[in-house]
Amino acid sequence: MTTIGLIRHGITEWNNLGKAQGTSDIPLNELGRKQATNIGARLREEGKWDVIISSDLTRAIESAQIIGSKVNLSISHYDKRIREIDCGEIEGTTEEDRLEKWGSNWRDLDLGMESFEEVGKRGIEFVNDMVHTYKGKRILIVSHGALIGLTLQQLLPSRFKKTYIENTAFTILENISGDWDCSLYNCTKHLM
Repeated sequence: MTTIGLIRHGITEWNNLGKAQGTSDIPLNELGRKQATNIGARLREEGKWDVIISSDLTRAIESAQIIGSKVNLSISHYDKRIREIDCGEIEGTTEEDRLEKWGSNWRDLDLGMESFEEVGKRGIEFVNDMVHTYKGKRILIVSHGALIGLTLQQLLPSRFKKTYIENTAFTILENISGDWDCSLYNCTKHLM
């Protein structure tokens, strides 16, 4: 069995402001660093992990470094496939900004946003590669909310019609002989 622990990065100022981050390279804020410290401490208590991999965006890297320091792992590598959805022209805007600029049907316009299908597809390609590369290992992946959620929706469509991933939420995927199962979803007990 190969176990993949999916973790969304800690919170940023843009999260607080309701701005679409996408591939914009935004750092964690102080609360985001504390959240990463909390999930790292939790993971240290819950068992040994073999490897940690991060998206190449700063908010994920910072989160992975903090988590890694708690579980005694250095980041193995950074992978662009687990970046957040590219939000095109809406990056850096709030819902209010979008309504003002493009109107209430802004979601129907071509604003250069990556499709949900493409995001899920690269997420699935990535987790399948990890199972092949680290067969039988326990792998921590620090990524982004939409990437994690859309990957789950495509990987286990009967279970995940919709998803919402909290900052530093922990989700566990298990691959047993090629079959996927999700034994933990969007758990934030370390933030209580």
